[in-house]
Amino acid sequence: MIHYITPDWPAPSHVKAVFTTRHNGYSGGAYASLNLGMHVHDNPDNVVKNRTLLREHLPDEPQWLQQIHGTGYVWVKHNDGAQRKSITADAALSREVNTVCAVMVADCLPVFLCDTVGTIVGVIHAGWRGLAAGIIEQTIAAMQINHDTLMAWLGPAIGPEYFEVGDEVRTEFVMLDRRATEAFIPVRDTEKRSEPKWFADIFLLARQRLIQAGVTQIYGGGICTYSDPERFFSYRRDGETGRMAALVWMEKPHNNY
Repeated sequence: MIHYITPDWPAPSHVKAVFTTRHNGYSGGAYASLNLGMHVHDNPDNVVKNRTLLREHLPDEPQWLQQIHGTGYVWVKHNDGAQRKSITADAALSREVNTVCAVMVADCLPVFLCDTVGTIVGVIHAGWRGLAAGIIEQTIAAMQINHDTLMAWLGPAIGPEYFEVGDEVRTEFVMLDRRATEAFIPVRDTEKRSEPKWFADIFLLARQRLIQAGVTQIYGGGICTYSDPERFFSYRRDGETGRMAALVWMEKPHNNY
């Protein structure tokens, strides 16, 4: 039995979402044990076994993406994942039941999306580059739905006490929105630095971008991957590591929406 986290949000009952932990898989070493990333240097046979374990909890094979920290999104249809197609994108959306949208993370922020009546779902891989480039705004615009009806859940990601970035990152966000200054705290130490360093709050940055896009029903945030090696992979912490998955789908609703 794999371990996963279920989003705490008021989504309709037929909207299902999970975030996997690193427990109870087949991989070893730096990838122990439920690594779902085929693009890392894990044994591919172990990754296949791990994905097979996950598949037992899902209604369909996920459409795994080649993520590039960009702003591309893809609409997923039922049975797309079984086709083993190679798709480059950093967000997945679907209006079809029993169709699994998925992204993989190991410190970057997964943003789960659905509407209040459960007619559409999506998930975004939101690293700082994608956030700054507009991945949230572009994905929400593609949903073509009243933004007042959307809700978001922010999954586990690197916490603000550990996410150290350079001055260029802060500058990029502040140029987009002056409120972004609230998401950066200067790193203070005794070493002389050639440029300022900052601790960034990726949860707050994502909230700001969601609000800018018209989404105000925002939940989650605050679960840190970096500080919890027992449960989570973390690229910033370990370098060589596995990947967890954020997955969302719709079952057939009991009511006719």
